[in-house]
Amino acid sequence: MTGSASERLGNNEVEAVRLLLNRLGLTADEILNGAGPAKDVPTFDEYIPHVSLAVAAGTRRVYGIYWRRIGEVWGKRRIDEPSPMEIKQFAEAMKKSVIIRRNSRGGRTAAEHLISALRCLYACAVNDGLISAATNPAARVPKPRRLASTRRALSEAQLKSINEVASSTGNDPQLDALLLRLHEETACRRGGALALKRSDVDVEQCLVRLHEKGETVRWQPISPSLARTLVEHYEDRATDGSDRQVLMRYQNGAPVTRRRYDYLWNRLGKHLPWVATQQISTHWLRHTTLTWVERNFGYGIARAYAGHNSRSAAGTTSTYVKADVYEVARALSALTGEDHPMVAGLPGSLSPSDSVHTLPAIPLRIAEG
Repeated sequence: MTGSASERLGNNEVEAVRLLLNRLGLTADEILNGAGPAKDVPTFDEYIPHVSLAVAAGTRRVYGIYWRRIGEVWGKRRIDEPSPMEIKQFAEAMKKSVIIRRNSRGGRTAAEHLISALRCLYACAVNDGLISAATNPAARVPKPRRLASTRRALSEAQLKSINEVASSTGNDPQLDALLLRLHEETACRRGGALALKRSDVDVEQCLVRLHEKGETVRWQPISPSLARTLVEHYEDRATDGSDRQVLMRYQNGAPVTRRRYDYLWNRLGKHLPWVATQQISTHWLRHTTLTWVERNFGYGIARAYAGHNSRSAAGTTSTYVKADVYEVARALSALTGEDHPMVAGLPGSLSPSDSVHTLPAIPLRIAEG
């Protein structure tokens, strides 16, 4: 018998074979190579908890709400049942169902995270042998194109106004002034500040150990005054001798959470309307500091200051312009107008008298009452 399978069989028979292979989780190559039947394929309700336990805490926090939504819609279905078209329809429905805020991007982020959450789930399923890589439906659904960020560096006058309001209003101005100063000096992300423990503060060398996204860990220079204030803040508010989170509330020593940031920026928006109008957030401080460092000290040092260590954004050139912690400390010394122990006395270091100081001088210790 000669001719291809499609020539020997009618269209209906070919389609029936395709449906059967898809139901069995097999490909034609696997049949020809003698592959056995796939494992029993679980439902989304059965498989999502296992995937959730297998990922990092940060990944779980971001994808968790989307996995819950997937469970609500597809929980009883087997994970090999949805098609790429159904996933795309699901993503479009997510875009339309998000809460509209002033900084909304049309639900694009929700759709992107849904697809990413499904890709994570199906990658685990491929590794577990539940489906083949060729039948991974999420891999065939493109993510929405990201729009350019609306964030930018704040002006020195804007930064000064934010610090003045934060340190003179609210139920714990000392905490808020310290929190802002930490972000302004280190350009750390919110997660890095929240993860900071007492053991992560090196007062002698004026360094903090930042634990940030992607499970990265790095030592970041801070000014001597900030190092002292972080320790004083911790010793004033810690209720026991254990190694706890540095940033704590004054009233009861409870650790700060992400809700403190929401409260802070909502309060700032009430006193400074432009903060609310432009939806300014903590990440704008990261933009502000890194922009200043890049303009005054160059791209390589700004990249190190930010804690970026992958080549994806800069290509091979990043290998040759990589800066070290001493250069970051020199930039920080210029930023704050304070000598840093890691660069004091080194050739090319700046003294406070000839620095290009830009951070507004705000009190780090505020009298109670």
